[in-house]
Amino acid sequence: MGYASVLSRDPAQTYRQVDLAGRTANADGPALVQLLYEELCHALRVAAWAAENKKFAVKSERVTRATAILFALEANLDFEKGGEVSTTLARVYAGARKQVIEASLGHDGAQFRQVADTLAEIAEAWRMARAA
Repeated sequence: MGYASVLSRDPAQTYRQVDLAGRTANADGPALVQLLYEELCHALRVAAWAAENKKFAVKSERVTRATAILFALEANLDFEKGGEVSTTLARVYAGARKQVIEASLGHDGAQFRQVADTLAEIAEAWRMARAA
């Protein structure tokens, strides 16, 4: 019933929710991090579109999602095992959150896209490290 009520409003969003639930069901830690990066970049790109098209509710929802993902990524850093990499990522996540919040105050999507592009580079490095 939950999906059916959402489906009538936004079939694409329903598909994404079902797809994400399916991919996270059996994912290990590194796979979940990769999924978080994908969702984060997607949320930022949708926020950029929403800002430019004055879809304020969508922008707000995507900014909230992106911020929550950034907090989740930072909260799960292992500073003992990760050392300097974890410290650097913590700074990147904090900086990204600041940029996202600043971007949320305006109607220009460029700053959202800039953050998404930066994080997409990290996501690609993460994907390559997992594949190795």
